[in-house]
Amino acid sequence: MDQETGGDIAFAARCLLRGTCWATLATQREGQPFTALVTHAIAPDGAVLMLISAMAEHTRQLAAEPRCALMVTGKPENLNWQTAPRVSVTGRAVRLEDRDTRRYWVAHHPYARLYADFADFSVWRVVPDAGLFVAGFGRIHPLSAAQLVCPAQAVAAVAAVQEKCLAHCNTSLAGAIAHLAHEAGESGRWAMLCVDPDGFDLAQDEKVLRIAWDRPVSDAATLQSALSRLLKTERNVQFMG
Repeated sequence: MDQETGGDIAFAARCLLRGTCWATLATQREGQPFTALVTHAIAPDGAVLMLISAMAEHTRQLAAEPRCALMVTGKPENLNWQTAPRVSVTGRAVRLEDRDTRRYWVAHHPYARLYADFADFSVWRVVPDAGLFVAGFGRIHPLSAAQLVCPAQAVAAVAAVQEKCLAHCNTSLAGAIAHLAHEAGESGRWAMLCVDPDGFDLAQDEKVLRIAWDRPVSDAATLQSALSRLLKTERNVQFMG
């Protein structure tokens, strides 16, 4: 991963977590391990969000034993899947009754609008306790909880300017945003969906595209600088002041 060469292993791990849309969830029942595929979104602070049905076996197991683990996997360097980067996190799952969090998850999985409001579906949140980042064959990095979540001050600072940032990028910088998506192999018009300290998401109909910053941002000033570098604008991006 490009971020690993910059020396920020934690940032690279968070980018992989945010850049994937599905994970393997490990639960247990009376000591017997169990795995399931879940679709997830990562909250601005780095917590893992899942929308899962009460009828699912893994949901019943989480209700009885909230300790769990998740693993996301990226693309391998070659035909050997052992070269694929992956991140495993451990934590405790908590069921939420929060409409805003549900809307956040659905925004990252737009196809799920068909069933997201069914009575048996609930949002579960897992705040990482620890993790392991395997950046490739033989490149193994243990991670602490502090490395897997974003600083609260940075999360709050970015959230405070998100509305202005989205409005500016989706109007004044719409062409540059589309070009960025095209560089990632996509076509058509894209809109910025949300921003966080590690990057931002673009949306087009039912497709969501993740773009990472070149380094984490912590406030409006570093966010504007990161946008300027990423969009390669002639002048600095200014959506504040």
